[in-house]
Amino acid sequence: MLAGMPSLRIGIFGASGFVGTTLRALALRGGDEVVCFSRSERPGFRVYRGAGDLSGLDAVVNLAGEPILGIWTAARKQKILESRVSGTGRIVEAITSGGSSVRTLVNASAIGFYGDTGERLVDEGAPRGSGFLADTCQAWEAAASGAVLSGVRVVLLRIGFVIGSGGAMGLIRPVFRMGLGGRLGSGKQWMSCVHVEDVAGMILWAIHQDAVSGPVNAVMPEPVTNAEFTRAVAESVRRPAIFPVPGFVLKAALGELSHVMLDSSRVSPGIARKVGYPYRFPTLSMALQAS
Repeated sequence: MLAGMPSLRIGIFGASGFVGTTLRALALRGGDEVVCFSRSERPGFRVYRGAGDLSGLDAVVNLAGEPILGIWTAARKQKILESRVSGTGRIVEAITSGGSSVRTLVNASAIGFYGDTGERLVDEGAPRGSGFLADTCQAWEAAASGAVLSGVRVVLLRIGFVIGSGGAMGLIRPVFRMGLGGRLGSGKQWMSCVHVEDVAGMILWAIHQDAVSGPVNAVMPEPVTNAEFTRAVAESVRRPAIFPVPGFVLKAALGELSHVMLDSSRVSPGIARKVGYPYRFPTLSMALQAS
């Protein structure tokens, strides 16, 4: 809850994930009430069965979706897409089916929407890029935007590379601690990072800021190159990073997934800057120190 703002009742889908657990804790600490949803019985969660389950909520946050890590077979890609589009569609149907008090939907997306940006710095006004992730993000956002027709304010949170104790960093940091870290490919590709607490903070900020709607880039103010990222992680664990991974090795080992590591994502948080989101960790070094 922001200072001076009334507390709200917020429903979270994907509350058991890396971002979701941080969001839940931050919302409760700020005075908001949280209802966590699951498709199966689990302690502290409400089982979600569709229309009517969202009664009494002021806002809904949808973070649910199949993880993108893993070899992208045709079946895997279909599962990644369907988990986002179909799941979001069911949530929107529940919000718009009548009897719902939900006024705001914050739906996760990703900066993969922009594809490979090369050296271009892009903000929320940039068009969709090309590739599987860009296509998936477009379909995901389109499913969420269906709630707009019922007067619901929809925020499409395009999340960057998340820094914290979990997620991808939970895999990367141990490698660097063993002294086996190194740049990926040329190291010249851009990365747009964000601390997990700023992802959660931006979600709550967007919920409480009526002026925020549509695409919002959840990234730090300044992107970094992969080489800069590599040096910063190595410094944070006090180990050298002298084992670069050539691009052709990543392509051979990971196939299409290698684009996530080798493509540039040079993304600016235009809306966060314009409306004034108060970053907790605005730089990569600060984010790594806090993780």
